[in-house]
Amino acid sequence: MKAVSAAAVAWLLLLGIAMAQSPSRFPGTIDQHPSINYDGTALTDEVTLLKRDIDAGAATLSFEGRQGFLRSVLEKLNVPVESQVLLFSKTGIQRDHTSPERPRALYFNDRVIVGYIPGAPLLEMASHDARQGVIFQTLEQSPIVRFARPERCLSCHLSANSMEVPGILVRSMFTAPDGRTLPSLGSFITDHRAPLDQRWGGWYVTGTHGGARHMGNAMITDVARPDAAIGEGTLNRAQLPGRVDAAAYPRDTSDIAALMVFDHQGHAINLLTRLGWETRIAAAEGRLDFSTGPLHDLAQEVADYFVLAGEAKLHDAVKGSSEFATVFAAAGARDRKGRSLRELDLQTRLFKHGCSYMIYSPAFDALPREARTAVLARLREQITDRDTIDILDDTKPDWRQ
Repeated sequence: MKAVSAAAVAWLLLLGIAMAQSPSRFPGTIDQHPSINYDGTALTDEVTLLKRDIDAGAATLSFEGRQGFLRSVLEKLNVPVESQVLLFSKTGIQRDHTSPERPRALYFNDRVIVGYIPGAPLLEMASHDARQGVIFQTLEQSPIVRFARPERCLSCHLSANSMEVPGILVRSMFTAPDGRTLPSLGSFITDHRAPLDQRWGGWYVTGTHGGARHMGNAMITDVARPDAAIGEGTLNRAQLPGRVDAAAYPRDTSDIAALMVFDHQGHAINLLTRLGWETRIAAAEGRLDFSTGPLHDLAQEVADYFVLAGEAKLHDAVKGSSEFATVFAAAGARDRKGRSLRELDLQTRLFKHGCSYMIYSPAFDALPREARTAVLARLREQITDRDTIDILDDTKPDWRQ
C-alpha cells in the first residue's frame, strides 16, 4: 500500500504541475461570458444533429429488445461496437444502476461517447462540439424518442480534472466488490502519460500485456492492502469475469487497446476545448498574444500532447481481445503508401506514428486561427520523423501553414 500511495501522490503532483501551465479558471461562469455562452450557443455536435434530423423526420431510431436504442444510436453516430469498454465502479449519473454484475459500457469514436447500462432508464451521450466543448445528453430507453440535456452531468465534468471546461473524465479509482469507489485510497486522472500500473481501477480489462500490472478487474477487499487485489486473477484476462452478464452487451470484451486509445483521446478533447475557449475570451478582451505568456504555453501544451510527449512506454507488448485495433485503424485517412496516424503500435508505445489522430478532429480545425497557427508551428518543430511528416503532408497538407 505504501508504494501505491507514493505513486498516487507523485502522479497527482505531476497532474497539478501540468494544470498549472494553463491559465486559471475562466472569469465569471460559462453562461456569463459572451464569447462562450455554453448553454445558449447553437450547437453542431453529432448528437444534436441527429436529434434535429429525428425531429425533422429525416432520421429514425430503432428500439430493439433489452438493449433498446443502443445499436441504432451507435449506427447513426458511426460509433464502432468494437470500441466497447466496461466500467464497474459506481460513478456517473446512473451510478445506482451500475455494478460489477452490470457495468456501464462506453462506446466511442473521435467525436462521441455513448454510455449504456443494461436495465438503466437512459442512454448517456457525450458529444464534442467543435467550438463549445463536450455536450452531455441523454436518451430515454423507451420506445418513444426523448432526448434531454441534463445539467447535473457538469457537476463532475466541469472541474479542474477536465481543465475547467465541459470535458471528459478518465479516472482510475480503487473500487470495492460492490462497485463503491474508495476515494480514501486515492485516484488517478488517466491519459497516455500515466503508467499502466495506475490505470483502469474500476474498469474491466480484457487482453494481454505481458508482465505489466494495472488496476483493472481488481476489487479491493482489504483497504489496508489494496495491492493484494491485483494478481494473476486480474491480469492478462482473455474474458470478462463470470459474474458479468455478457449477453446483455453487444460484445463480451473490454478491450485493453480501446482503453488505451480512450485514455489518450479524453485529455486531447479537453485541451482543444480549453485552448479554443481561452483564445476566444482573450480576443474579446483585447489580450490576444501567442508570443509569450499563458496562451503561448497552452498552445505548446496542446502540441506536445499531440506528439505524445511524456508517453508511458510499454515494456511488454499489448494485444487487445477484439477487432478494435483493426476497426480503429481502418477509419483513418491514409497517405499514398497506405499509412495512417490511427495505426497502433502496442509493442513499445500506443501509436505507430508520432502524431495524434486528433489533429483531424473538427475541434482542431475549429480552433481560432491564431491558436491553430501557434499549435501547428510547435508541431512542425517537434515532428522530425519522416514517416509522420509524409503522412501529414498527404492527409492534412494545411498543417504546414
